[in-house]
Amino acid sequence: MSDTAEVIAALTRQVPDFPSPGIAFKDLTPVFADAHGLATVTDALADVAFGADLVAGLDARGFLVAAAVATRLGAGVLAIRKGGKLPPPVHRETYRLEYGTATLEIPADGIALAGRRVVLVDDVLATGGTLAAAHRLLQRAGARVQTAAVVLELAALDGRRAVAPVPVYSLCQM
Repeated sequence: MSDTAEVIAALTRQVPDFPSPGIAFKDLTPVFADAHGLATVTDALADVAFGADLVAGLDARGFLVAAAVATRLGAGVLAIRKGGKLPPPVHRETYRLEYGTATLEIPADGIALAGRRVVLVDDVLATGGTLAAAHRLLQRAGARVQTAAVVLELAALDGRRAVAPVPVYSLCQM
């Protein structure tokens, strides 16, 4: 296990039976609240995102790390929001979840995305549906998604398959 993965694993809070019985929730809030933890994650993700024009963070914890990474790189940051949170016009992608559907949105005006090199950043990769939808959304807007980078990957859920062909980089796997 790398030093970065050890820091993440040591600071991650395990929450049994949340949000429903049988689920073992991995809470990264303590990682982000710890100065050393946040710096470690930011540095590692910035290495992965090097060369990106824009760092796109997924609602909501992905915003935290994407903004920190973008600042470190001197790049811009884009918040990929849950549906209904942005003023129109928006680009929208609706996708299936295990229990229904969800929607992601980005502004359709004011941000030129065509041809920009984008790195997707999120806190956790589970089944991959949200990252895959974010990739489709950005691709439709003309951006070139270089990679997806996550703090923690729940490897047993095989979310990489849903995100393919986008390369996925995870700092820690559980």
